[in-house]
Parts: sequence; C-alpha cells; structure tokens
Amino acid sequence: MSVQIGIIGGSGLYDMAELVDREEVSISTPFGSPSGPYIIGTLRGHRVAFLARHGAGHRLLPSELNFRANIYGFKTLGVERIFSASAVGSLKHEYKPQDIVIPDQFLDRTHGRISTFFGRDLVAHVAFAHPTCRVLGAIAADAAESVGATVHRGGTYVNMEGPQFSTKAESQLYRSWGMDVIGMTNLQEAKLAREAEICYATMALVTDYDCWHPEHDSVTADLIIANLLQNAKTAQAAIAEAVGRVPAERTCECATALATALVTRPEHVPAQTRTDLAPIIGKYIK
Repeated sequence: MSVQIGIIGGSGLYDMAELVDREEVSISTPFGSPSGPYIIGTLRGHRVAFLARHGAGHRLLPSELNFRANIYGFKTLGVERIFSASAVGSLKHEYKPQDIVIPDQFLDRTHGRISTFFGRDLVAHVAFAHPTCRVLGAIAADAAESVGATVHRGGTYVNMEGPQFSTKAESQLYRSWGMDVIGMTNLQEAKLAREAEICYATMALVTDYDCWHPEHDSVTADLIIANLLQNAKTAQAAIAEAVGRVPAERTCECATALATALVTRPEHVPAQTRTDLAPIIGKYIK
C-alpha cells in the first residue's frame, strides 16, 4: 500500500499514538534535509507519513525550517494530501484556548522565506486565491467535531516571522484587519504543497489569546505548550479520524494546480532543473 497521506505535527504534537507498523525513512532532497526522518505507518487503514515540523526535541525555529525539503520529501513518498497541525494564537474572543480553527486564508508577514520550488530557469505561477484544499478542510473540520472539539470553520491565519511573539501594536493591528489566528509556519507549507499538487489543510490549535487580550498580554512559551499538550489527545484523535475519512479519489483542483501554471517553454528548462523537480513537474515536462 503506497503512502498517500502526510501529517505535519507542530508544537506539542510530535507523534501519532495510533500509528502502527512503523518505520523511519530518511530522505535527501535537492533542497537539503527535511526536519527529520518521516515516520511511515498505518493509521485507520491508510498508509501515512508523519513528520515533526520542528524536528526531534523541537530544535528548529520557524525561520529555520526547510519548507521545500519537507514538502518535497512528502511528494517523493507519493503523498497526495497533507493534514497540518499547528499552535496558534487567537485574535478573536470567540476562538478560545483549546478550540480548533480550520483556516481557509493566509496573510503573509514573513520576510525572505523561500516558498517556491521554481526558479533556476523554470518559471511557474500557481493560482493561490484559495490556499487550502476545500475538500480536505471540510474533512478536518468534521473529524474534529466528531471527537468533541469546538471547531471554527474558515478564517484567516496571519503568518508572522517570529520567533518572538507579537507586540501589542501588531496584535491590535491584525485584529483591526479582521484576522482570526496567528502562527509562524503554515503559509510556506501551503504554497509549496500547492506547487507540488498536494492537498493541504490545517488544524490550527488555539493555545492563547495573543497579547491583545488584557489577561494574556504576556504570552509565554510555557503557557502555549501547556495548553497544547492538554489538547494533544484531542488533536491526535481528530487527525486520526480525518485520515479515516479521506476518500480514495481527489475531486479538488489541487491535483492539477500546475497544469496551467508553467510558463517556461520545455526546451529552455535546464537538465538539472528537470531532474531535481521531476517528482513535481514530471507529468508536464519530460
């Protein structure tokens, strides 16, 4: 059975308890090393690949993550869908700590992160108006509700640079813009997954109210990890339930995202670029 589903575990979610028949697979990529080995196993009847986003022992800052290598590794394993779990701060009263938000939009506040596989004499522009997979997002929301979580469907995830948390001025600005949650990692994953024609959805686990809230104006890592660890069982159960609900066939646009995105004429694409990106562009450029 091939690996078709990927899981990215964020802060506090470093494993999937239900994963059986495990093996570790280390992958080298043209873009360097992923965050660590992929744990391949069986979950709810599906072969899945789990990757701890920040590495074993949580060693990697958000700005240090090799997003390209992480997504490329999933692609070479045959993954077609990725469920991401990540800690976020809430920018709205109604999104309480330990709630789960399934965002469907992103706002980029990062600086200079590499978030494309293209370049090196190959140009592509994928559509990104709807940056998460609508089908996978609905599955994630339904699954989270089924295990008893309080779920909010849709919303905008502000992707800040970090590793420092927001200033109060920044937090209040994002609230004035109508943003919903804030985190440090998911936008680059979503962009690269789209380029790789992989469906992507996020379970954003609310850990705090960011610093805009009068009772949370000093957000600490200890507070965030304590809340996330408390919710870890719910997150694992929700992801496992979501994996079990994934249909065999994909009916979304994610699977053909590159079909009209490649701009460079094939004869002008260097051989090395073709080789390096073969898992991604191989069905379009031989």
